[in-house]
Amino acid sequence: MLITENPEFQADLENSLRVLQAGGLILYPTDTVWGIGCDATQPAAVDKVFALKQRGGEKSLIILLADRRDILKYTSHPDPRVFDFLQRTAKPTTVIYEGPIGLAPNLTGAGNTIAIRLVTEPFCRHLIKRLRKPLVSTSANISGRPTPGKYNEIDQEIRVGVDYVVHYRRDDDSPAQPSSVVKWNRDGTVTVIRP
Repeated sequence: MLITENPEFQADLENSLRVLQAGGLILYPTDTVWGIGCDATQPAAVDKVFALKQRGGEKSLIILLADRRDILKYTSHPDPRVFDFLQRTAKPTTVIYEGPIGLAPNLTGAGNTIAIRLVTEPFCRHLIKRLRKPLVSTSANISGRPTPGKYNEIDQEIRVGVDYVVHYRRDDDSPAQPSSVVKWNRDGTVTVIRP
């Protein structure tokens, strides 16, 4: 049986969708570390993420998308060369783009930018496709504390601070690290923010 046909996987998707559509927060596995997520188009939900992480709103949050064409939908002038760059990267890579469109205004960083990662992880992809909106993804920790690599390393304060905790991959002990982060410059060059 495919994992996507598993009843528990489907239940996690349905419960997560219900919470996200109501403006709530989920704790979920990504292609990197576990993340705190919300609908990236709802400013009030984004504020809840900042409050839970005890983090100021001056730092932007990463959003996840499932398809390349969605980058065209949520940024004003992406350089098509970015897709060739992403195909050559082995590690999950978050790209900072200029000119976000249609996203919660409290998501954007200095200089009107947005950090976007295309995901291949099955749960994230299915959730984003069903939600039909970008998904916020920020590490599941209080700001300033170490990023947990596994579910069992996540503080209880975070676990109880969200509206739904996904069951899928809780027992996964594979080593996990945050994504690389790069800024895509107008001239097609890349500035590495986090290797």
